[in-house]
Amino acid sequence: MTTTSVKTTARDHLAIALDTPNLDTAVSIAKAVQPSISVAKVGLELFSAAGQNAVRVMQNLGMDVFLDVKLHDIPNTVYGASTVLGSLGVRYLTVHAAGGEAMLRAAVNGLSKGANEANLPAPMALAVTVLTSEPSASPELLNERLAIAVAADCGGVVCAATDLPMIKGAAPDIITVVPGIRPTGVPVHDQGRVATPSEAIQRGADILVIGRAVTAADDPAAAAEAIAAEVAHAI
Repeated sequence: MTTTSVKTTARDHLAIALDTPNLDTAVSIAKAVQPSISVAKVGLELFSAAGQNAVRVMQNLGMDVFLDVKLHDIPNTVYGASTVLGSLGVRYLTVHAAGGEAMLRAAVNGLSKGANEANLPAPMALAVTVLTSEPSASPELLNERLAIAVAADCGGVVCAATDLPMIKGAAPDIITVVPGIRPTGVPVHDQGRVATPSEAIQRGADILVIGRAVTAADDPAAAAEAIAAEVAHAI
């Protein structure tokens, strides 16, 4: 296998968390890491600052967009918001599993409706199980939220690396998106449950969300390249 094909495979497992209120800063980071990372995560901070333009700009750079707004409201409100967001051409959208099966189902249906009206593929709804800033999560709670996500036809879940064995054991086909990734020697910041890129991949993670380990690095491009190389080795 050539180096190029390995890097291409690895970059498909990586998302960069663009947690900044400045769109120009987000674009600069995205351009720097794009050779190593294929998905741009637009979170609440950037989406609140730049709105749908943040999505369009990342798409124009050729990156898939992971819209991380963690919807959590009554089903009707989530359905309406998801219908709008489903028309944007994003690949992933987060919804809190704590909202219950009816709310998750409303998100899935709204995303499908919005995408269909825009003649686009429907985004994948990602059910957020337990935030990685939480120091622990009971197996009972994880099982409950995973079951809700599966019942609502969410394509994936957001979970900590420590939860992967249980999730993959119970729902082997569900896509797992894992934040709280910290290469060896990088500060954990406010994350309660972290893992190195290799550890997360080996436990079954499908997509790793990389934030300050790259965005706060002196050389984001080099940091992203090093993580992609670690992921390539692990897969």
